[in-house]
Amino acid sequence: MYVCLLKLQEYSGCQVFGQTATTNHHRELTEIGINPSLKWTKASLKFPYVIFCAPPYQSSDYLGDLRLAASCWNGEGALLFTSSSAPYDCNDNGLCHEDSPVVPTGRSPRTDVLLKAEKIVLEFGGSVLRLSGLYKVDKGAHAYWLEKGIVESRPDHILNLIHYEDAASLSVAILKKQFRGRIFLGCDNHPLSRQEVMDLVYKSGKFSKKFEKFTGTDDPLGKRLNNSRTRQEVGWEPKYSSFAHFLETI
Repeated sequence: MYVCLLKLQEYSGCQVFGQTATTNHHRELTEIGINPSLKWTKASLKFPYVIFCAPPYQSSDYLGDLRLAASCWNGEGALLFTSSSAPYDCNDNGLCHEDSPVVPTGRSPRTDVLLKAEKIVLEFGGSVLRLSGLYKVDKGAHAYWLEKGIVESRPDHILNLIHYEDAASLSVAILKKQFRGRIFLGCDNHPLSRQEVMDLVYKSGKFSKKFEKFTGTDDPLGKRLNNSRTRQEVGWEPKYSSFAHFLETI
């Protein structure tokens, strides 16, 4: 929705169509000028700009849905798939960038489906944006951990974040540049451990719920993402330069 809003704000005369898995938000979409549809049965319309940004767990035929969306692209403008940074093969809190190695096929069903989806889009001539952990005030890792109170995960696991608005603005910037067959990375370049995230939440004093502790000791570590190349090539910078910066604004 953030992407659609940005497009509508920038191009007042454009039409935006949105395919959704349910009708839950159709009224809301219509009110802001988006034409919602439920599971198109065929590619009856063609568009110069197509973005597919749905997680695999919401679909019984994820790759089929992606192929259908890609077939709606008329080959002009740009096609973009928002993937995840999960495929990067790193679990020791090491550094990763756009071209870092990915998990070999067959090791993980989760990364397998994402890599297959990316391949489909790249074969169509579209581009891929691998996003780190999305968040806003009431969504994201911090919100989940606040609800849980005690989490059975290790506190020193490094995670990477990007605000929903910044993920949308980066997506629009990539679409506008009309890239072909490229892989980009979306993050705020300020990796934090799980404990650091929740320490910032506590120090902000802006949340009523209280997080207690992480109790894990031997689960995998994370990775430190850096998307300097993406920023330079796309000409983009985030509105929220870090999670700490975001907390200062609310």
